[in-house]
Amino acid sequence: MTSPLAFSAPADRNKQPILDVLRQLLPAQGRALEIASGTGQHLTWFAAHLPAWQWQPTDQRADLFPDITARIREARLGNVQPPRLLDVLTESWLPEATPPFDLIYCANMLHIAPWACCGGLMRGAARHLAPGGRLVTYGPYLEDAVPTSEGNLKFDASLRAQDPAWGLRRREDVAQEARRAGLQLVARHAMPANNLLLVWTRVA
Repeated sequence: MTSPLAFSAPADRNKQPILDVLRQLLPAQGRALEIASGTGQHLTWFAAHLPAWQWQPTDQRADLFPDITARIREARLGNVQPPRLLDVLTESWLPEATPPFDLIYCANMLHIAPWACCGGLMRGAARHLAPGGRLVTYGPYLEDAVPTSEGNLKFDASLRAQDPAWGLRRREDVAQEARRAGLQLVARHAMPANNLLLVWTRVA
């Protein structure tokens, strides 16, 4: 008997709101790289609804690849490449001949990874974005001028209890790491459940 695929209820809930924003941001076609694909629920949803885009899923955990591959196969998606190993802290994300990407998408990674991964994500995105390309990050953030919801405060405390290196990140700190890598924040979208979708591009 085949084991059920790994499933994230939050990813299932937020995939459509995120897609709605991506449709406003993106041109009709392009190349997309997903960082930390996890269960593959976001990528397969986006690829099915943005069929003119080519998608490359990645994760640092190869044990997730069978579920990602199964979802791609079940959805009969011809615009998704096989998943690849990618650790944002490495200086070489992909083979040198890999063409640049019009979209690099990373959801719900920064708060469940060491802080160094933020800088790694920004530097890697700066290396692999095509001219005019966008890095999109999604998840919960702390913001200096915005009161933090009770739910996010509890979530932050629970993350830090699991691992002191984890926790919600200040948007301003993330923006500073982006600037160091040559990227700038160009759009902030408030999303359901007190999350943010942030859009970054190269500094002009």
